[in-house]
Amino acid sequence: MSRKLQIYGDPISGNCLKTKWTADYLGVDYEWIALDIRTGDTRTDEFLAINPFGQVPTAVLPDGRILTQSNAIMVYLAETNDGLLPGGPYQRAQVFKWLFWEQNSHEPYIAGRRYRKTYLGHDDSKIDAEWIPRGNAALALMDEALGKSDYIAGDVLTLADISLVAYTRVAHEGGFDLSDYAAVRAWISRVEGDLSINPVPEAS
Repeated sequence: MSRKLQIYGDPISGNCLKTKWTADYLGVDYEWIALDIRTGDTRTDEFLAINPFGQVPTAVLPDGRILTQSNAIMVYLAETNDGLLPGGPYQRAQVFKWLFWEQNSHEPYIAGRRYRKTYLGHDDSKIDAEWIPRGNAALALMDEALGKSDYIAGDVLTLADISLVAYTRVAHEGGFDLSDYAAVRAWISRVEGDLSINPVPEAS
């Protein structure tokens, strides 16, 4: 029997939120199942039976098939609900380029520092010092791209924007200063408006 799409995710995780925001934007009928990775919700026998890697987000499709990895879930939602992906192969490849780049050159540093500082309470001495320059290099590259177009992969909102905005909008929580990245700040506000999500309070 077919059932409603289920998305398991932790609300503190940008990787989880971006799948939720994609589903919301596309008008997908789904059930959001909130888990807390800090209290071991993803290590229970029940959840490990769904995803043996014990990671969120995890999507359970209406036919029971399992899909993991945030950007893969986002692409599936866009492919099956006709939105957030351009029609032409080159334009789609530009979106995928940014999706791959986000997980390799952006998320490890910006999200990594945020989690350690905000949720683990680590001071800078316990965090790899290279993460600040690498994160700033990612922000600078985005700022350059966004100086040429309103959205990261062109002139319209795509999956690339949702994927990248999730952790960029909270970069200050990891010790990154967005004041030097005017195009990035304007883009964050633009995408938050598109997605109807509340802005994150800036660092005091």
